[in-house]
Amino acid sequence: MSKRYDVIIRNGMLVCPDGVKQADIAVCDEIIVEIAAEITGEAKETIDATGKHVFPGLTDGHVHFNDPGRTEWETITTGSAALAAGGGVAYFDMPLNSSPCTLDAKNFKAKLAVAQRDSLVDYAFWGGFTPKNLDKLEELAECGVIGFKAFSCFSGIDEFERADDYTALVGMEKLAKLGLPLMVHCENAEITRDLTSLALANNKTTVRDYFAARPPITEIENVSRMIAFAEETGCQLIIAHISTAMAVELVSQARSRGVDVCCETIGHYLILTDDDVERLGTVAKCSPPIRDANNQTRMWAKLLNGEIAFVSSDHSPCDPKLKNGEFLKVWGGISACQTTLSGMLTHAYHDRKVPLADIARLTAQNVNEIFKIQGKGKIAVGYDADFALVDLDQAFSLEAENLFYLHKVSPYVGDRFRGAVTQTILRGTTLFKDGKIVSKPIGKHLRPSS
Repeated sequence: MSKRYDVIIRNGMLVCPDGVKQADIAVCDEIIVEIAAEITGEAKETIDATGKHVFPGLTDGHVHFNDPGRTEWETITTGSAALAAGGGVAYFDMPLNSSPCTLDAKNFKAKLAVAQRDSLVDYAFWGGFTPKNLDKLEELAECGVIGFKAFSCFSGIDEFERADDYTALVGMEKLAKLGLPLMVHCENAEITRDLTSLALANNKTTVRDYFAARPPITEIENVSRMIAFAEETGCQLIIAHISTAMAVELVSQARSRGVDVCCETIGHYLILTDDDVERLGTVAKCSPPIRDANNQTRMWAKLLNGEIAFVSSDHSPCDPKLKNGEFLKVWGGISACQTTLSGMLTHAYHDRKVPLADIARLTAQNVNEIFKIQGKGKIAVGYDADFALVDLDQAFSLEAENLFYLHKVSPYVGDRFRGAVTQTILRGTTLFKDGKIVSKPIGKHLRPSS
């Protein structure tokens, strides 16, 4: 008697942890149940992946979908659709810029209710870490946060206060006991504040003035300081959106002596340079700033050496009106969650010959392992049937009308990519196919395993 499956994907080139191989995949009850050169049996749905590479669906560890509270910037509906269009099956949403911020159980539950209703893909939530909610860390942990997020400098909104040194030390001691990580936006508060104030006082508000107000030392110094606190407390530390090769080196040195620290970087630090930002304008403003070409070359070397744990989008949109004005004064944030995988295929695989298995680790496997999400992030029997089907050689220009963001803006509009996502599958259900969202919201809440 032949076997019956829910889905069979046939004839694809599977991007597995040990390399690329041609094989079929069988799915039952949302799980990969068989991988073989040729699967015999029948299925309710058969997908012909001839000519396609089948990647594990991307997990974006760092997004700001701003829902609830700032839905004029982005929503979980639009953000999760954009992620799916880029091959994504899960995201970890930041505690800001939703309003109120996710600083206690009440506001966690409010965000959870929106995601349960509207999220196309699976999701997890970061809890906030500020001087005013150190007594709420335990209740947020009970809610199932993926970890906690702190800013060493001004966060951009008054209601999410930066973590001073006392807060960092005492809070890390608590998180070490809770067994949950702290992710820190590392820029020195005093230097960035005073250099910005000096620039404004002298009417220096250009893109180059912004770079000068947030020089590399502001990140390098603060990464070193946060590592010292993590080493003292035993807290798991993740450096958010690391932008300088020197800071990556500090992380590597700390890891070599046993500190539980790693770092993520963001696509735009690998793809764009300061000269690109000057050309593009405020659409490419972010914090920390995008650095120069020499640093970018060194960042690629660190990535290829395995010194950067995972690549996220730091999707941080806003109302486009907030991008109008002098560069130093406008909102900093880049919309990018739809282009992470295609960006890596273009600039890592095609341009630098990075193995596809390494790209899968950087965009799917590592982030799930670091945050203890079981059964997600790689193509293996027993794992969720999460896939991005990709035409590796299909080139395309990113057009604004093809973006699923609430506001169809991105510094990558008009750029040429090579490596197109043609279909995204979450737990066996197709979400996105041939340029269209084809599913209702089916996202589930992801919690770290104990």
